[in-house]
Amino acid sequence: MRMVDLIAKKRDGLILTKDEIDFMIDQYTNDHIPDYQMASMMMAIYFQGMTTEERIYLTEAMVASGDQIDLSAIEGIKVDKHSTGGVGDSTTLIIAPLVAAVGVPVAKMSGRGLGHTGGTLDKLEAIPGFNVELASSDFIKLVNKNKVAVIGQSGNLTPADQKLYALRDVTATVNAIPLIASSIMSKKIASGADAIVLDVKTGSGAFMKELDDAKALAEAMVEIGNGAGRETMAIISDMSQPLGFAVGNALEVKEAIATLKGEGPADLTELSLTLASQMVFLAKKAGSIEQAREKLLVAIKNGDAIAKLKQFIEAQGGDPTVVDQPDRLPQANVQVAVKASQTGYVSEIIADQIGIAASMLGAGRATKDAEIDLAVGIVLAKKVGDFVEHGDTLAVIHSNDQQNGTISEKIQAAFQIQIEEVKQKPLIYQMI
Repeated sequence: MRMVDLIAKKRDGLILTKDEIDFMIDQYTNDHIPDYQMASMMMAIYFQGMTTEERIYLTEAMVASGDQIDLSAIEGIKVDKHSTGGVGDSTTLIIAPLVAAVGVPVAKMSGRGLGHTGGTLDKLEAIPGFNVELASSDFIKLVNKNKVAVIGQSGNLTPADQKLYALRDVTATVNAIPLIASSIMSKKIASGADAIVLDVKTGSGAFMKELDDAKALAEAMVEIGNGAGRETMAIISDMSQPLGFAVGNALEVKEAIATLKGEGPADLTELSLTLASQMVFLAKKAGSIEQAREKLLVAIKNGDAIAKLKQFIEAQGGDPTVVDQPDRLPQANVQVAVKASQTGYVSEIIADQIGIAASMLGAGRATKDAEIDLAVGIVLAKKVGDFVEHGDTLAVIHSNDQQNGTISEKIQAAFQIQIEEVKQKPLIYQMI
């Protein structure tokens, strides 16, 4: 079998077999196929696409390229959740203890942030003492005991994906649905989940800016997941403005705590409940998504959810008193109000610009090894549809630097204000 023949085959719009895809991924992972040939194949896929079967074969080959996590020692159906990313998205901090509170095991492997803001691990490390580096045996014991644990990704998971992503990044082939879907799903499947819930974002703060593209990606990932033997569901949610009010690690932890107490922002609460309901349903802990939602609402109302959060934090070495005393979380030295320069209705809050502003404060990292400031960030005071007077506070900067003029200007520019009332976009566009 020769790579040049496979390139020609895909270039001409023909379908690659499982054996051909297995050969291609195995040989490339082991450095027997050069980058220039794989780059040519990625471009052929970009233009010609892949069938559902090809996408499943590609994903399975990428999973087989490295380690696969065995979670069989954990009792019950393990359901993983993945978001395609956004600004102010702290849903994992809410969903993990909430779903665990109704008896669903949450064995979550998460990553660190790169770009706008921190990732789930960074946010958890804003809790004093919280340890995300657990031995796999301790991780499994904690999930069996408490129904929840979250650790960093470890081992040699999907090395083929790592190589392919680096290549796609420099060959203008990142935005290819088959390649994005296979990349995401290979990591989820290799992580050992029995079922997968996906939150595919669309809007200015999302990777997929257009709704049609987000729908295509969601459908592709659901097909791959189901085809690989993992029950998979997805929603398409709006990221044309930040989720909730807080953007920044400790600030998002504080907002997540409030949400588990039933006091969180409406959009963050609704999205968390929607995703958690799917997880509970797929774990066979409820007969329908509606019944799952009722169970979750009860867990919030009776205090089970917040009690599970305390248990989760303490079990991983963190200080559980932050749940009742959020001021024990890292706090910035300076707070600066960003004021509205005109009167009208907020028509848009450009999410990625808010994310960039938070990153400029130090809440995100530009490179993988960069240090982040867990205390800093932005707390919105207004959301899309709100009426503002000239001089009203739009947002508050939490900073450890006195020089915040440029960041204030960026935040102010992210708020679009118009005279006419605004029709708000739906938070959840579709369930797949």
